[in-house]
Order: sequence, then C-alpha cells, then structure tokens
Amino acid sequence: MSSKSHVDANYRFIAAYQEVNTRIAQRHQALALYVTLVVSLLAALVALKPGEGSSNLPIEWLVLGFPVASTCLAFLNYKAERAITNLRHFLSTLERLDDAHTRLPSYNTDPVWAVGANKARRFQDYASAVLVAGGNAIGLGAVLKIYPERIAANQFVIWITAIIALASLFALLFMPAWSYRPSEEINSGTDSGKD
Repeated sequence: MSSKSHVDANYRFIAAYQEVNTRIAQRHQALALYVTLVVSLLAALVALKPGEGSSNLPIEWLVLGFPVASTCLAFLNYKAERAITNLRHFLSTLERLDDAHTRLPSYNTDPVWAVGANKARRFQDYASAVLVAGGNAIGLGAVLKIYPERIAANQFVIWITAIIALASLFALLFMPAWSYRPSEEINSGTDSGKD
C-alpha cells in the first residue's frame, strides 16, 4: 500500500512567512553585529594609541577592519533581501491559488500592500547606510587623529578604506533595487521567483 502525503498550501504559507520573519530578524542582527565590530575596532584604536612599545603595532591593518565590516553588512543585507524577495514571490504564488487574490486581501500580491511594506523596510537600508557612513567616518577620523605620522607614511590604506567604505555605502543605498515587486509578477503573468 502506497500512501501519498503532501503538505497543504496553508502550511506552506505559514512556513514561508516564518522564514520571512527569520530573514528580517537576521537583518536586524547584522546591524547589531556591525555596531559591535565598529565599536570594538574603535576601542582597539584607542587602546593601542602611541605610547611605550606600541610604535610597531600594525595600525594600518586595523583600519581596514572598518570597510571589511561595512562590506560584510552589505553582503548580509543583500543575502537577506534576495531571500525575502524569493519567499514573497512564493507567498504571492500561494495567494493566487484558485484566484484567491481576487476574493481575499493579498499582502504579497496586491501592490498597495507590498509597496507600503517596501517603503517601511527602506528605513532598514537608511539605518544601515547611516551606520556605515558614520562608522567609517569615525574610524578614519580617529586613526587620522591618533596616528597622523603612521597614516602619512601609508596613505594608500586611507584611500583603500575610503573606496571600499563608499562602495558598501552605495550598495546599501541601492538595496531596494532588489526588493520584491508584485506588479511585475502580476503584469507578466509569470511566477518569477527565481531571480
């Protein structure tokens, strides 16, 4: 006797929404991780300030920690955004089963709801961008003030740090380009959750 079992669409919908909530929580955790890394780097810069026996410490390498943290935040935000977008395409597909979206409010299918959610989530991108700009500016300012001679001799480190930090900042500001848009999916008549 072979019995086929399947997971009902309602359970799939609930599971996908739990995954969306998990990804949103991961974005918040990435911000907390970034703040922790930047504060730790600033503490290390201050603790290693010039004094007895600290003249040979590799401060130049420590400065590169600021753009590395910014780049990691941009990558983690991108990963979460793509996962949320894919999950919302899946949820929209489930909302449209048997044309249910024509009879019931559909958060992921109806652009009125989805666009509003995207606008609200945009503030996560603003917060990330402000933290990246502020964290790198404070880090560069601190290193220029505390270690002016070392940085004067190694200006390429400042340029590399600034360029990578700016690239991370622009990536965070353009994150909404990868956000979920239900109007494209409905207008094209396809389930394009495989972007």
